[in-house]
Amino acid sequence: MNREEAEAILSHAGTVPEGDFPLLDAAIACAIHEDPTRDAGAVREIAAIAVDRLSDRLKRESPEEAIAETMAGDLGLSGDLFTVDAPENADVISVANRRRGLAVTVGVFYLHAARKCGLTLQGVDFPGHFLLRIETDEGPLALDPFSEGRVVLPSELTRRALHAGLTPNVADRLDRLMAPVSDRAVLLRLQNIVYANATNYGDFARAERAALRRALLDPIDHRPWLDVAAAREGQGALAGALEALQRATALDGGAALAARAHRERVRLRLN
Repeated sequence: MNREEAEAILSHAGTVPEGDFPLLDAAIACAIHEDPTRDAGAVREIAAIAVDRLSDRLKRESPEEAIAETMAGDLGLSGDLFTVDAPENADVISVANRRRGLAVTVGVFYLHAARKCGLTLQGVDFPGHFLLRIETDEGPLALDPFSEGRVVLPSELTRRALHAGLTPNVADRLDRLMAPVSDRAVLLRLQNIVYANATNYGDFARAERAALRRALLDPIDHRPWLDVAAAREGQGALAGALEALQRATALDGGAALAARAHRERVRLRLN
C-alpha cells in the first residue's frame, strides 16, 4: 500500500455510516500514510490472534476479565510508560511490533477484538486519558488499555476528572465521564494527538499528514483544514495553506471569519 492508496481507504472510511466504520483497516491506513515503507502484517496477525484467544476466554471468564487477559496477558499489549511522546506510540504498526503505545492506539486492538466477539466495547473520550467502556451484566465498567485493561473504579474516574481540571459537579457525573464515542472519534482522537505532538516538535510535515487524515476521516468538519493550513504555513507552503483555508471556508461559512483573516494574512505574504 502506498500513500495514495492509504488516502483512498481513509476517504472511503469518511463516507461510511458510524456503525460500519472500518476501525482496524482505517488505523492501518493511517499508519501506512505516515510511513508507506512498512508492512501491516503484524497488525493483522495480532488482531486475528486476539479474536481467537478472546473467543476462547469468553467461554469461562467475564467479559472484562477475558478482554484484559487476552490483550495484556496473552498478547502483552500495554502503555508505554517511558517514552510517551515517541511517534511510534501513535500508530498500530509500531504498536504491533513493540507491544506498547498510547492508550488510544492499544485501544484500537481491544475494540477490534471485542467487535468480532460480540462484546459491547466503546471508546470513552475521557479528558487527558483515553478509556474504554464495556457493558456487563452488572452495568458498564471503565477499562484502561494503557494499564493492561484494568477496571477503573468510579472514585478513580472522579479523581482523574478533577485532576484534568473538570469542576466537581461534572467530575461526579459518571454518565458524562463514561459517555461512549464512535470508532471514528477514536481514530480522530489519535490523529489529533499526532498533530499536537508534531506541532510541538516543529515537525510540520508530520503535522500536515495527521491533519489531512482527520480531514479525510471526517469530511464535513472544517477544523482539520485549518490545521492543514497552519502546518503548511509552518513549512512555508503558502499557496497550499491558502488552498486549505479555502476548503475550510467552503465547509463552514461561520468558521470562515477566523479563516478569512488568516487567509488574507497568507495572501499578503504570497504577494
